[in-house]
Amino acid sequence: MENYFQSGQLTDVTLVAESSRIPAHRIVLSAASEYFAAMFTSKLRESTEHEIEMHDMDGNLLQAIVQYCYTGKVEIREETVEKLLSAARLLQMPEIVDACCGFLKKQLDPSNCIGIRLFADAQGCDDLMKAAHDYTTEHFMEVVNREEFTKLSADEVEKLLKSDDLNVPCEENVFNALMTWIAHDEETRKKDVSRLLGLIKLPLLSPAFIVDCIEGNIIFKEDSVCRELVMEALKYHLLPERRPRLQSVRTRPRKSTVGSLYAVGGLDGTLGLTCVEKYDLRSNKWSNVGHMNCRRLQFGVAVIDGRLYVVGGRDGLKTLNTAECFDFRARTWDVLPPMATHRHGLGVAVLEGPLYAVGGHDGWSYLNTVERWDPQARQWSFVASMSTQRSTVGVAVLNSKYVLLLK
Repeated sequence: MENYFQSGQLTDVTLVAESSRIPAHRIVLSAASEYFAAMFTSKLRESTEHEIEMHDMDGNLLQAIVQYCYTGKVEIREETVEKLLSAARLLQMPEIVDACCGFLKKQLDPSNCIGIRLFADAQGCDDLMKAAHDYTTEHFMEVVNREEFTKLSADEVEKLLKSDDLNVPCEENVFNALMTWIAHDEETRKKDVSRLLGLIKLPLLSPAFIVDCIEGNIIFKEDSVCRELVMEALKYHLLPERRPRLQSVRTRPRKSTVGSLYAVGGLDGTLGLTCVEKYDLRSNKWSNVGHMNCRRLQFGVAVIDGRLYVVGGRDGLKTLNTAECFDFRARTWDVLPPMATHRHGLGVAVLEGPLYAVGGHDGWSYLNTVERWDPQARQWSFVASMSTQRSTVGVAVLNSKYVLLLK
C-alpha cells in the first residue's frame, strides 16, 4: 500500500490543505483514523467526493500524518510538535497524540512548563497537563522568575497559589511571587489582589514580615478585604490562646514547609538496624538517606541546627556511650566524642542549644545521672542528677524546665 501511495496508483481520494494536494486511499486513512473512518463510511457528501478540503490544516503536517497512516512513523520536531498534536487530536489518532505528549514531557523546563500546561489543558491531554503542573509546582522558585509566569491570567495564578504542593522553602516565597506578578501590570491586576492575597497563608508569615511588607503596602491598604486578611494574620500571632478557633485553610502549611519525618534504626528480627529513612510529604515517599556507624537499639534522638543527633543505645547486649550526628544538608555523618557513661533506654531533649542525655541503663543498673552536650564546645559534661533512677523515660521541655514523663 505504501508503494501504491508513493507511486500515486489506485488512489481514490485527494486531501487538499493550503497548497498541498495529497492523493491517498480511503481504506488506509480509515484504518488509521477514526475521523476519516467516520467521514468515508457515513452519508456525508465527503464520503463520495474525490477531493476533500482540510480546513485550517498545515499542508506539510497533513502530508506527514498521511505518510504515518502507511508507515506507522512520523517525525516529531520541537518547532512543530504542538501543531502536530492538535492535528492528530482532530483526526483522532491517539498514537501520535501520545508520542507528542511524551516528547513535550521531555522538553519541560522552567521557561516553558506553564505554556505546555495551558496547551495541554486546551487540547484535553490530561496526562500531559498533570505532568506540566507537577513540574511547575516542583520548580516553582525558578518558574516565577520567567516571563511565562508574569503573563499568566489571574485565574491561572489562582490555580497555582491554591496548591499545597508548591515546592517553596517558606510562605514568604509565595507572597513574593504574587508581588512579582502584580508588579508586571499593577494598574490592571490590582482588582484581583484581594482574592489572590487570600490564597497566601498569611498567619504562617512572621509578624515582622506582615508589618513591614504587607500592612503598609498601599495596594493592600486600599482594599478592605486585604485589611481583614492582614488583621486575621496578626490576631493569629497576638492571641496564641485563641488559635484553635482561628484555624482555616490559611493556617494549614504547604507540604514542603512542614519538614520531613525520619525513621532511625530499630529492630529487624533479632538484629538492630543502621539505616535512616526519610518521609517526604510532598512526594508521599520514603527514601534511604544514610546509615549510622553501628547498630543501635533504645537510643536517644534529637535535632539541633539542622543536624540529627543519635546518642547511646545498645548493639545487641553491648550498651553504648557513643554518639554521632547526621547533617541534613551535606548528608554526611560525624562521629562525636563519647559520653562518660554507657546508656541505653535514655531520654534525650534539647534546651536552648545544649542536648541533655537523661538516665537510662548502663547494662548493670538503672541510672539517675544526666549528661549535657555543648555543640559549640563539642564536649559532654555532667549536670545535676535526678533524685530517682529512671530508664526508658520520656523527656520534654516546658518553660525552660524538664518534665519527665514516666513509662
